[in-house]
Amino acid sequence: MSWLGKILGGAFGFMLGGPLGAILGASVGHQFDIGMINLETSASFKPGDQHRVQMAFFTAAFSVMGHIAKADGRVSPEEISLANRIMDKLFITGEMRTTAINLFQQGKNADFPLDEVLDQFYRECHRRTDLIRMFLEIQIQEAFADGSIDNKEERLLLHICDQLRITRIEYERIKIRVQAQRRFNYQYQYQDQSEYQNRYKESSSRQRYSSLEDAYDVLGVTPSASDEEVKKAYRRLMSQNHPDKLVAKGLPEEMMKLAKEKTQKITKAYETIQQARIK
Repeated sequence: MSWLGKILGGAFGFMLGGPLGAILGASVGHQFDIGMINLETSASFKPGDQHRVQMAFFTAAFSVMGHIAKADGRVSPEEISLANRIMDKLFITGEMRTTAINLFQQGKNADFPLDEVLDQFYRECHRRTDLIRMFLEIQIQEAFADGSIDNKEERLLLHICDQLRITRIEYERIKIRVQAQRRFNYQYQYQDQSEYQNRYKESSSRQRYSSLEDAYDVLGVTPSASDEEVKKAYRRLMSQNHPDKLVAKGLPEEMMKLAKEKTQKITKAYETIQQARIK
């Protein structure tokens, strides 16, 4: 079990402080007074410390997921299913899973302090742009869980970007990549066409992309890109999403599997493009 898992399992008393600390404390079930303990004075838990960043990421990720799920007025079964699938992928069980579920539930509350949570998360992840980018991708995945992003969810995602200093251009780039990864994943997960059609239906108003077109979108390049440009995009994405690098920057170890899965999709997309260009 990681350091974060032990804390969430109740092996240590803790205080992150601020809205994230209050939300996490309530989700774990520990009763505490924010004024009683201040871990910012602890040499091992100062702002920027890896353990502190991991706690901030875990807390913000699941609570904001809940907030996005409720953005359109109701939480769909697909949105709940996505949150559970993420927990399953990360092998989050026992008290830690209960904490993650409680964080998700808190995010659904009308009085959830979104701006304060995002502001503290941004400060805790100071200059860790790769972590902030992955956080946004998780939230976009949650918004796409029921098939599409509606206007309320879109406005909320744009607001999150503003709070995290993410430009509109970067947001659109990440959103296109997430869409492509979802389609790309389904196309390779279900090789039998009839099963694929039954498992993943989109309305006729949405354009279907071939696996090759999705592969280009996953890498963030166009079909007209040169071999060198494709390779450069691939290497850049692999560097940004390298699991060990992200954990070193503060990604909770439990979430390393998400990073590994993403790099596998990036590699598969690159291989698909290479194979198509050889023919």
